[in-house]
Amino acid sequence: MRVIPTDEQRAFASASRALLAAECPVTLVRALSEPGADRSAAALWQALAGAGIFGLAVGEEYGGSGGSLEDLAVFSTEAGRALCPTMVHSTVRAVLAIDWLGRPGPKAAWLPSLANGSVRGTTALWNARDAAAVAPALHAAPDRARWRLSGTVDYVADADVADLVVVSAAAPGRTLAFVVDTRADGLAVEPLAMAGGHRACTVRFEDVAVPPDALLGDGVGEPALRRLANAAVALGSLDLVGVGQAVLDRTVEYTTLRHQFGRAIASFQAAQHLIADMHIAVAAARLAAHSAVFWIARGHTAARETAIARMHAARAARMITLDAHQLHGGMGYVTETDLHLWSERARLGSTLGGGADVAAAWLEEALEDER
Repeated sequence: MRVIPTDEQRAFASASRALLAAECPVTLVRALSEPGADRSAAALWQALAGAGIFGLAVGEEYGGSGGSLEDLAVFSTEAGRALCPTMVHSTVRAVLAIDWLGRPGPKAAWLPSLANGSVRGTTALWNARDAAAVAPALHAAPDRARWRLSGTVDYVADADVADLVVVSAAAPGRTLAFVVDTRADGLAVEPLAMAGGHRACTVRFEDVAVPPDALLGDGVGEPALRRLANAAVALGSLDLVGVGQAVLDRTVEYTTLRHQFGRAIASFQAAQHLIADMHIAVAAARLAAHSAVFWIARGHTAARETAIARMHAARAARMITLDAHQLHGGMGYVTETDLHLWSERARLGSTLGGGADVAAAWLEEALEDER
């Protein structure tokens, strides 16, 4: 397993960082969190689409860039650093779901429009509280050439601005995956009130009719859904790594400039110890998350590696943001410093899909399976 980034990955990280610095400044992040804000972020969206981000891990025959999951891992870290809107991650997950679960026909029908940014997507394929829970919440009933979906899915990220949602549903004797237009008759999207400005919704399916080309395959098994969920968790863990790195960089800069008793507070041993611990935590989380991505990209479910990645990333993000507030002192709690934006992202990212405690249960289960 490679743990040192290649020259190409370093160059891509640098290019992604520059793009996000230009198109996703903190002013945009603040604006998007305001009530009633236009969350389309058109300029950012077009820039990411032009850079091939949405189809980064999709083959060129489906309109993608022909990259890999490891390329997405590089971008995810930079996305966390820049607090890139979660709608970007939701669309990337929808692309992965269609690419990994779909037959050639549905892939050719759906992936090009997602890859070029003309369509936005999201997924409802695992439990928001525990990504290992991939049992479908919906039921699918055959209706001649069509299918009808019924049921309710909670905490679907960005469903209110998505054009389509990838869902799984229980059918007689099998589990099916579908791509559903969020404007379909019988589909209702109800925004949920959540902390930190996060946008998630309850999506209700009341006898929603879907055409034959919405069916991704003849059936998907739990291992395929779990691998997809683990990919989302691993990429989300790298988003947290980016959050931690951004906070660490800001804290180093602040402690260097802030003086107390005639000295920069970075010169005090207590501050140095805290910053060293922050650096160690983010480095460990980065290595663990890249390990999970490495094995998932090669067709493994990687439950053990994903659990370790989430445990490291969730704990690191929380510890780093808390220590950063301590080192900033009272200034850290002034919203004008923007530190709270990364703290909110850390709290959100270390909870959705399962926190460190939930991931510990994944690890225990994986170790039992290996015995």
